[in-house]
Amino acid sequence: MKKAAIWLLSVLMLCLMTATALAADSEKILKEQREINALSDKALASLYEKVPSSRKVIQNCYAYATLSNTGIKLGLFGDAHGRGLAINNATGEKVYMRMNEMGLGLGLGVKEYDLIFVIETAPAWYSFISGEIKFATSAEAAARDGKTGDSLEGASLAADGVWVYQITKKGLTLDASIKGTKIYPYKKLNQEVDKSKEPVA
Repeated sequence: MKKAAIWLLSVLMLCLMTATALAADSEKILKEQREINALSDKALASLYEKVPSSRKVIQNCYAYATLSNTGIKLGLFGDAHGRGLAINNATGEKVYMRMNEMGLGLGLGVKEYDLIFVIETAPAWYSFISGEIKFATSAEAAARDGKTGDSLEGASLAADGVWVYQITKKGLTLDASIKGTKIYPYKKLNQEVDKSKEPVA
C-alpha cells in the first residue's frame, strides 16, 4: 500500500513539473511573439515615415513581411541574424520568421536594419514562408521577372513576386542587396500556445 502511494505521489509530482515547464515555455513564446510584433510595428512606422506611398502598398498587397536584423562584421566575414513576421492580407495568416545571412565584406562593427518585404502573389508567399525562396540581386530578379526594378518607389526587386525595402539608422537604402540571405519559419513561435495569458490591449 505504501509503495502504491509513493508511486502515485511520484506520478503526480512528475505531472506537476511537466505542466509547470510547459507553462513557462508558453510564457516565453508569448513574450517573444510580443517582442516581434512590436518590432514589426516599429519597422512599418519607420517605412511609412520615409516612404509615405508605402502605406498603401502594404495595405493592398497580397502579403508582406518585416524582419529586424543585427548585422555583425568581423574582418572579411559578415554575419546577420534577425526575427520577423509575415502577414497574408488575403487570408489573415501570420507566420513568425527567422533570418540568417553570411556575406563577405571589409569592416568591423554592428549594423542594425529592417527589411520590409512586399509579396505580390500566392506562389511567392508560399515560397517565402516555407524558407525556399531564393533571393537575387535587384538586376537579376528584374531580368527574371521582366521588370525594370523601379516599379515600386524606394524598394528593390528581390525575387520573383517579392520586393524589399531596407531601412538603416541612416535611412532608406535604395538598392538593398540581400543575395545569400536565408529566411525561414520560426517553428517554435508558430506552435499553438495558451492565448489566455496574452494581455488584453
